[in-house]
Amino acid sequence: MTGIGADWRMVDGITTAWFEASSLTEGAALAGRVLALSAGAAVDVRATGVRVRLDVRPDTHLGSQQHAAAVSAAARDLGLTADPAVLQHLGIVIESRDPSAVTPFWQRVLDYAPGVDGGLADPSRRDPAVQVRPSSEPRPLRNRVHLDVVRPAAAVEQADVGEAYGPFGVCHADADGNEVDLVPGGALGDGAETADWQAVFGAMASYRTTSTEQQRDLAAAAAALADDAGFPLLVDLRPGLVVLDTGKDLWEDDAHGLDVDFTALAARLQAAARDVGATADPGLPRLVQVVLDAADIPAVRAFWVAALGYAHDRRAGLTDVVDPRRLNPVLMFQDVDLAETERRQQRNRIHLELAVPSNVAPARLATALAAGGRLLDEAEGRWRVADPEGNELVVVAR
Repeated sequence: MTGIGADWRMVDGITTAWFEASSLTEGAALAGRVLALSAGAAVDVRATGVRVRLDVRPDTHLGSQQHAAAVSAAARDLGLTADPAVLQHLGIVIESRDPSAVTPFWQRVLDYAPGVDGGLADPSRRDPAVQVRPSSEPRPLRNRVHLDVVRPAAAVEQADVGEAYGPFGVCHADADGNEVDLVPGGALGDGAETADWQAVFGAMASYRTTSTEQQRDLAAAAAALADDAGFPLLVDLRPGLVVLDTGKDLWEDDAHGLDVDFTALAARLQAAARDVGATADPGLPRLVQVVLDAADIPAVRAFWVAALGYAHDRRAGLTDVVDPRRLNPVLMFQDVDLAETERRQQRNRIHLELAVPSNVAPARLATALAAGGRLLDEAEGRWRVADPEGNELVVVAR
């Protein structure tokens, strides 16, 4: 932590902090200060706090540490307190005999860009990064892990990943048989007042901006409208971009459980964005979630809730588990056919990798093991753990 202060940690190679806040308006005030200090920062405003990642653009990352002290001072000036213990980053790893054969498939599915480390990264750094790593281990049967990717219908068509199959006609597979449900989203409503919004499981509007002042003003206006409605909107700021998002399903009444008509709120948010001169980019919205097949869903689900610090979806009958700060992807669980014994015993080609600060890693590992996990192997700063049915999580101290 030398040189970046007590509030900050290196998480997945990026200087990161979380500042507790009591409202979106408080968080948006800090976001505006951060943008003035570091235009390359990624700022995620939530009803409970703000995550700041300094200079996520590859060309500026090396200079990020100089801004950390100034951001911490701005947070203190606004009465916000840092909590570095909650920081984490969840990524996806695909093991392949021929990474060059599967990487282009996932790049088209996700509309990701090549990462600096040879993987694939969401250009907006909102959705989880994907690493494709070489492996000679034969695993011919279907995985028990797959991804759901939801994008606007036009973007799905443009991805051009071949004929879909499966019961819903949305499943595709890469050259190794790793599957994705590539789901076309749609408009949030029929009226022009919500034309900027896409329903990609959640409701999302992405706005291009031309200045940090425009970003600041849009974030402040969106926060004020959402606070007034009592809705925990997600407001994410990136260089030249502001994303307004409900999170998965949370625009629907039964999911959010609030006395809020989100479609009406979306119309007000759209009007505010247009008032500050922001321009909607309807092709950008995307949701990525991880789906695990399990024979004993309660046991497997309990492991992942503990290991990731997640929470159960509030709705009865659903298996989703969610990051309480809505910063990392949703996991959901579905039944596996018990007759598929060999498939259930085969090691998956996809696993998850959880990056946490080095001082947090031992406790996180202990929590995962206490929740039914099994330590498979370890190296310096890396622990590979299996859940009760063999799905793997690698805990990384970095």
